[in-house]
Amino acid sequence: MGFHFAVIFYKDGVEPNSIDMYFKKVSGLSSEIETVSYKEGGENLFTHRLPNRVSYNNLVLERGLVLGTPVSEDFQTAMSEMRFYPHNVLVALLNEDGNPEAAWLFWKAYPVRWSVSDLDADANTVAIETMELAYTRFQVMRI
Repeated sequence: MGFHFAVIFYKDGVEPNSIDMYFKKVSGLSSEIETVSYKEGGENLFTHRLPNRVSYNNLVLERGLVLGTPVSEDFQTAMSEMRFYPHNVLVALLNEDGNPEAAWLFWKAYPVRWSVSDLDADANTVAIETMELAYTRFQVMRI
């Protein structure tokens, strides 16, 4: 059921934004543990690889172009005035009844990239905006 999901922005970390919930696509749900190589004296057959820290990809959201919503206004403010208002963002995978099965909580997310699809008078398509967010960390939540 990877096609039924909700994205919830929490203003000031606690108040959910009920307007900006519906997206066409979510990507960037991944993390990686960076390692440090350590060469042990006298050992020439291998190098120790020790865990160092966790790194995250940006969260990428796609939807039809929407103007005047809280999230689109935050992106405009970030891109034009360099003022940022981080939000906690919950991405929830929903079952057929609309209840969450799994979720990912992204802490202190803020805009780092925005784009809109090509505008083509010959194509009968919806303009798609892509919003990319960086964040402090994310937490996997199993419900």
